[in-house]
Amino acid sequence: MTLETVSTSKSFGGMQGVYRHASEATGTDMTFAVYVPPHEPGTKLPVLWYLSGLTCTHQNVMDKGEYRRTAAEQGVIVVCPDTSPRGDDVADDEAYDFGKGAGFYVDATEAPWARHFRMYSYITQELPRVIADNFPADMNRQGITGHSMGGHGALTIALRNPGRFKSVSAFAPISAPMQCPWGEKALGGYLGTDRAAWARHDSVALIEGGARLDALLVDQGDADGFLSEQLKPELLRKACEKAGIPMILRLQAGYDHSYNFVSTFMGDHIEWHAKRLR
Repeated sequence: MTLETVSTSKSFGGMQGVYRHASEATGTDMTFAVYVPPHEPGTKLPVLWYLSGLTCTHQNVMDKGEYRRTAAEQGVIVVCPDTSPRGDDVADDEAYDFGKGAGFYVDATEAPWARHFRMYSYITQELPRVIADNFPADMNRQGITGHSMGGHGALTIALRNPGRFKSVSAFAPISAPMQCPWGEKALGGYLGTDRAAWARHDSVALIEGGARLDALLVDQGDADGFLSEQLKPELLRKACEKAGIPMILRLQAGYDHSYNFVSTFMGDHIEWHAKRLR
């Protein structure tokens, strides 16, 4: 597999890079960003995955997330994948919440999406191999976080892969996609009518079905316009309480759903992950 370097730029003593490769999982070229902090030659560093939300690529958090200073201070690699396959022959939808930019971190089974929309396999299998082969990554020390749809992805991927991630957090995650319009549209469109298949990509349903995390940090703005209809963090909190999962849910007064919110608390999350990844 050939990894193409799209760009590199020094930042806080480390290197912010953007890379492209031909993906077997999606059948398309995929682009992702990696920040590698300053480190001694031969050192292996912990890895924090950041999964982005609806409409985003790797570029949004790279430009607006303000993660590099803290990642450099804490010695953590940050990996930022895309949210869906791209290309002229990739199926799409006119709506912002389905199709390109809205892969929902599932492996689609319904036509025409099944051909390329295999983001679960890409994030959990293929891209980790690329990271392990090309960067100074200690794959025994991985954490995962994400925003909105990416928060949903971070939670469900961690819940479905016990032991892989030593730390899990989220910014305004779609907590119960089977119970909100975004999730019902995406899961129905990509996976069909079998709600048992949906449950494999729903954090609340996974926890109710026995999946567990060691701990969880969630930040949520209380001025978020999607809070009550789409995000529903109270359902996640109740599921965690019932399952005995230690969850910190911080309702942040006056914050909305934007990257102004994410960037404000990004440093807290990286420090939280770094502590657990040491």
